[in-house]
Amino acid sequence: MKIQHLHSRYDALLAACEPLNPLRTAVVFPCDRLSLEGALAATRAGLIEPVLIGAANEIRPLAQQLHWNLEPVEVIDIADPSAAAAHAVKLARGRQVSALMKGSLHTDELMAQVIRKEDGIRTSRRISHVFVMDVPSYPKLLLITDAAVNIAPSLEEKADIAQNAIDLAHALGVGRPKVAILSAVETVTARIPSTIEAAALCKMAERHQITGAILDGPLALDNAISPESAKVKHIDSPVAGDADILLVPDMEAGNMLAKELSYLAGAEAAGIVLGAQVPIVLTSRADSPRARLVSCAVAVLYCRPALGQSISRSAASQSSSPLPTQGTRRKERK
Repeated sequence: MKIQHLHSRYDALLAACEPLNPLRTAVVFPCDRLSLEGALAATRAGLIEPVLIGAANEIRPLAQQLHWNLEPVEVIDIADPSAAAAHAVKLARGRQVSALMKGSLHTDELMAQVIRKEDGIRTSRRISHVFVMDVPSYPKLLLITDAAVNIAPSLEEKADIAQNAIDLAHALGVGRPKVAILSAVETVTARIPSTIEAAALCKMAERHQITGAILDGPLALDNAISPESAKVKHIDSPVAGDADILLVPDMEAGNMLAKELSYLAGAEAAGIVLGAQVPIVLTSRADSPRARLVSCAVAVLYCRPALGQSISRSAASQSSSPLPTQGTRRKERK
């Protein structure tokens, strides 16, 4: 396919956040230049009101290098990264912040505090990660899940992973997202367990165990995103060739797919972790500054009511769409 744009759909996401108040966000251990730059960019863009939690003797000199006046910013001095993560989770549990943003600590250190049974911020929903990808050769935003948190999810866990992504798609303005449940083939066979789980997930959607979307699977990647491939293979489905969400069989497949799109197809990959009491902006050191910024925008939109119209297509086609109004986060599915 011909590359038609340079991530214009991310422009639409950022534009949708302009009338919204900044999201009070605990930035956990931003003790290197890259992570503090990300927090600064999001603050200057009006996306977040940061609470910086980490070693103040490292944060303040970095802020000076970035010409960031921290006088109006709350800085909580905690030198240990795990303790900083625990304090951020405590703020989220007490509803003193509405989101978490990973700094320079390891992902495991942050998530270990998030999922603690005694004093974490888990809900009845399985926690999962969703990539929001702007692929130049695809006509709309593409959500991929789960490529970062759940290694080999069970059928029940996949149902929660799908619901998390569906809820996010709603927040991004996709009224009834199309979910392609991926496998290697589009036929059900006992030799490939992911095809059986895909079929079961579709039946769960029919029984309203998964709601708010159209599910189909198993689908191979080609007939999930290519109308031509779906037509050639005689797949009659509203999802085939037009997926909004790709639900991958396991983390390995999802991680490779997302990175292949980024490095071989020129895609940008923003993303957040959902299923906890607050969204978590879980950026990678390899993420571009723009992807970090858009990840914050995705969290802002997730914490507001769903948009009246989709903002997932090109920015130009959405210029007349109504922007969202301020509201509160949707309740978790029980």
